[in-house]
Amino acid sequence: MTRGDVLLTVLAPRITADAQRQVAELVEQFGLQAGAPKQLADASLPGEAHDCVEQHLSGDRIDTEALRKAALSLGESLGVDIVIQEDHRDLAKPRLVCFDMDSTLIKAEVIDELARRHGVGDEVAAVTERAMRGELDFQASFRERMSKLEGLDESVLAGIAAELPLMEGVERLMKNLKHFGYRTAILSGGFTYFARHLQERLGFDEIHANELLIVNGKVTGEVQEPIVDAERKALLLEQIAQREGFSLAQTIAVGDGANDLKMLAKAGMGIAFRAKPVVRAQARQAISTLGIDGVLYLMGYRASDLIS
Repeated sequence: MTRGDVLLTVLAPRITADAQRQVAELVEQFGLQAGAPKQLADASLPGEAHDCVEQHLSGDRIDTEALRKAALSLGESLGVDIVIQEDHRDLAKPRLVCFDMDSTLIKAEVIDELARRHGVGDEVAAVTERAMRGELDFQASFRERMSKLEGLDESVLAGIAAELPLMEGVERLMKNLKHFGYRTAILSGGFTYFARHLQERLGFDEIHANELLIVNGKVTGEVQEPIVDAERKALLLEQIAQREGFSLAQTIAVGDGANDLKMLAKAGMGIAFRAKPVVRAQARQAISTLGIDGVLYLMGYRASDLIS
């Protein structure tokens, strides 16, 4: 149970009158009082591509978890994102934003692409998919996938890095996070080779990922410890916050896979982005209908606050 206010945010390319009505009915069902809606983005205005509305909800005893689950279910039926978060903005302004990389910052699972070019794509993709669904231990699956890359030529890595498909909205997101002074980090179970490329292109302050071992221009298939798995992602988030003098309440984490859940749980705000159903269900916040720059609206920014 939560005492005090929570924030309800509705995001979508278009929010229909019917969706607004059903969200209002959800709020009434939980016996909550809703403040005046705040339009953070308006698709009817020039230059704005989507809608976003935020409301404060108040009540003596709010069952936040039940409300979140009901909002997630309703949002999925309506094709919109309905996000619930406790309102701590006045107490702890976020300062650190950490991201998974593959299928979060980029529209690819790099290890699958490496495997495809090495002729073992189907084998590795099947292991990756099971790991992302939480059916396999990440470290064991990572070692298994890495072993299949033995002998891959280093030139293949350079070609893939040059063609990484960025997630929609990531350039706008990073431009604004830097503009507003947030510290940003990539915490990835992927590879530093590609995280470094994104760092140089988009300006992340730091990266933490797995090191591909290359000898004589060939991938060895071996793994350098420590592997960045779910536990290490959560630990890294905490360590960076402590080093920079931030509380955990001042941190945001964004990811899509089961190996991101511990990081999402550790952060003050943990956002599942275009995630698998099991991850959306467990994360406290989830968005799927907008690009990754939708994170800015969950932080409370209006479209008019943002630079393009």
